Amino acid sequence: MRYQISGKQIDIGEALQTHVKSELGEVVEKYQQRPTDAVVIFSRDAHNHVCEATLHLSTGLTAAARAHASEIYAAFEACREKLDKQLRRYKRRLKDHHRERAKPVEFADASSYILASDEAEATDEPDSLQPIIIAEMETRIPSLSAGEAVMQMELAHSPVLVFRNERHGGLNVVYRRDDGNIGWIDPQ
Repeated sequence: MRYQISGKQIDIGEALQTHVKSELGEVVEKYQQRPTDAVVIFSRDAHNHVCEATLHLSTGLTAAARAHASEIYAAFEACREKLDKQLRRYKRRLKDHHRERAKPVEFADASSYILASDEAEATDEPDSLQPIIIAEMETRIPSLSAGEAVMQMELAHSPVLVFRNERHGGLNVVYRRDDGNIGWIDPQ
């Protein structure tokens, strides 16, 4: 398993890195035996330490958690417990999808853009209808079934997920509706 453990404007010692590797290794080993990636970022928020962790499972799914506490080890432990709870809840579904899938999830590359908000120009008439691009990044679009896409969206605590439907190869979108239900867009 590859680990990327870093701190935003704080130093992360070897003892904390060793602790993170051993604890996350145990969590992942319980639910997933294949190699995975883990990204753990520590930061400060006023008097609290914040731990954000993202696990990339070999099945293509991603689990994410965030926790804060007054001590850095306590913040990590709370984050680890949240990841453990997510993986425990989805263990049956992860195993079911793993049996149906002969090989790991495939990803297609795509461009992702961050656009400037129109709040500054709300009172003025815009000069053009072209949005102002603030940032451009590469992203990956997974090939999943609709059920796997919903599970991935819930694991990552994301409001929306774009995916390539592995049944017919078209781009689909699943999203969380305001009423709490899940919406699925499948253009024909």
